[in-house]
Amino acid sequence: MSDSLEQTFDDLTVHIDRERCIGSGNCVKLAEQVFELDDRSLVRFVAVPGRIDRDSLVEACAVCPVDALAVVTQEGQQIVP
Repeated sequence: MSDSLEQTFDDLTVHIDRERCIGSGNCVKLAEQVFELDDRSLVRFVAVPGRIDRDSLVEACAVCPVDALAVVTQEGQQIVP
């Protein structure tokens, strides 16, 4: 059973692969209005995500050391990792 989450922000869809997550928290540090760590130190979306600009969201996903975060455009182009 896959432990993954997905949410769309304007023209970008972010996929979280929680099975890959190691809880580094880098994404949370850069985008606390979008990401948080749960009680197992795995990333998830905050209940009501705040506004974030496109570049900041992409950067927050790109810093994941294990590529647990993926970003895909509405055209289907994967830009992270």
